[in-house]
Amino acid sequence: MISSQRQHLILSRLRTRGAVRITALSKELGVSAMTIRRDIADLADKGLLKRVHGGAVSTSTLLSEPLFSVKSQMDIGLKDAIAQEAVKYVAPGDVIAIGGGTTAYVFAQHLLESQQSSGITILTNSIPVAELVQALESKDVEVIVGVTTRSNSLVGPIADKVVASLRVNTVFLGTHSVSIPRGFLMPNSLEAATDMAMMDIADRTIILTDHTKWSCTSLSLFARFDQVDTVITDDGLDPDSVSKTRDLVKELVLARQAEPVQEGE
Repeated sequence: MISSQRQHLILSRLRTRGAVRITALSKELGVSAMTIRRDIADLADKGLLKRVHGGAVSTSTLLSEPLFSVKSQMDIGLKDAIAQEAVKYVAPGDVIAIGGGTTAYVFAQHLLESQQSSGITILTNSIPVAELVQALESKDVEVIVGVTTRSNSLVGPIADKVVASLRVNTVFLGTHSVSIPRGFLMPNSLEAATDMAMMDIADRTIILTDHTKWSCTSLSLFARFDQVDTVITDDGLDPDSVSKTRDLVKELVLARQAEPVQEGE
C-alpha cells in the first residue's frame, strides 16, 4: 500500500473515531509503527491532524459540529465513497454551492483536501461547512454564508433572498429521502425551500445520498428527478432501485465502497 492510500485511511479513521493510536493503525494497515509515525508526521505538517503521544487526534478541519455528531458517525464509509466521486465534478476556480447535511459535509472535507479546491468559491447554507473552510485559514478558498441562525443550516426567507442574488456553477445537495418516481425530499419545509433556491441559481445540480435513503420517507419535495443532473450514491443500492432511478435521472453514479484492508497489505 502506497503512502497516499495509508494517509487517506488514517484520515478516514479520524473522521469516524476522532482519535487514532499508532499501534492499532500499524496492526490494522499491516505496516510498521515507524511507517505510521511518518504518515502522521506528514499529515500533521499539512495541518490535517494533530500529533499526540502514541497517536493523533482530529483538528477542527476534520471534526463535525456537535449537533452533527450522531449522524456523522453513521455510514461513514458510504459517505466517504460518495464524496470521493463528487470531488471529480469540481474544477479549480469553480463557484459552487454546498447544502446542509452530513453527506454534503463529508464531501466538503474531501474537496478541501484535494487539488480541485484551488481557487474555488463556496456558497453554503451549512454552518459546519462554513466553519470548516474558515478553520483552514486558506487564502485560496472563499466562502459565502447567509445570515447566521441557531440551526446548523441557514434556512428561511432571508437565506433564500441572499441565495437568489448569486450564481454558481454546481450545487451539491444531500437529501433525507428518495422517492420513486416523485424525487428528493426533506423533513423540514423551510430547508426544502432553501435547497430549491440554491438549485435555481446553479447551472448543475448534484445530489449526494447513500442507498439507505431510498427506504426513507419525508414531508417536503425539493427536487424532481428531471430537475437533477447527477445522483451520486453507493453500490449498495438494490438493482431494482438502480434500474428505476436510471430511467428517471440524467446520470446515476454508484460509488464503490472501499475494500477492507487485509493484514500484510
